[in-house]
Amino acid sequence: MKSPFRLKTAVPILLAILLLGSVALNGYLFLKAKQYYLELNGTRLDPLGLSAYPVGEAVVEEEAGVITAVFFGDSRAAQWPNPDGLEGYRFFNRGVGSQTSVQVAARFQAHVVPLTPDLIIVQMCINDLKTIPLFPQNEQAIIHNCLANIDQVLAEAEQIGAEVILTTVFPVGDVPLERRIVWSPAIAEAVKTVNEHIRTKASSTVFIFDSYALLADAQNQLAPEFAYDELHLNDAGYVHLNTELVQFLNHSPQN
Repeated sequence: MKSPFRLKTAVPILLAILLLGSVALNGYLFLKAKQYYLELNGTRLDPLGLSAYPVGEAVVEEEAGVITAVFFGDSRAAQWPNPDGLEGYRFFNRGVGSQTSVQVAARFQAHVVPLTPDLIIVQMCINDLKTIPLFPQNEQAIIHNCLANIDQVLAEAEQIGAEVILTTVFPVGDVPLERRIVWSPAIAEAVKTVNEHIRTKASSTVFIFDSYALLADAQNQLAPEFAYDELHLNDAGYVHLNTELVQFLNHSPQN
């Protein structure tokens, strides 16, 4: 039987722990709310994220025998490092974090065209699909808009004579507790649906790079060894993608 002294000592300690936990949780939630507030108002000031890169810069000079390639899309594209071990390529990155597919497609003319690319590597749509739990009544419209914006990027790439490596949408990973209130299995299902359509887009100028298959584990989630968080890759994830991308490019029609 515990002594009254021990109980009197334990209760204040427990209360102090609970208080500290509450303060830490509220601090975390405040920082998250501030982050989203800043992102929201930043988007209002620059809806397309045009300030992320120079707009209207001079056309990049062509180099004989060198292929100009551009990573284009959302944060997953923005964080994609240039692959090593490739000769005859120069890479630019025009990814912008947190962007939906409509934002990505709408800045093609400003951010991609001036670079006169030969090749565009596209990763987009997850920021649309992750909103499905917030707007479940719009699920089909959200998926449809993703596909329409992919088609727009492909059409504009064709207009400037660029080939496209269209990557499937990366799988989503294990969702932390604090995010589960705004999450749903419908997101992962929508990713699969969009990827099924992406795989039908292959043509003489559009090549499908199945990044989903490369990154998914047996449960069709982002493999833990490649995950920075539930949406983004760590360094090992990009090394894995680039190893396959180098092989893909070395065997492409351009080579």
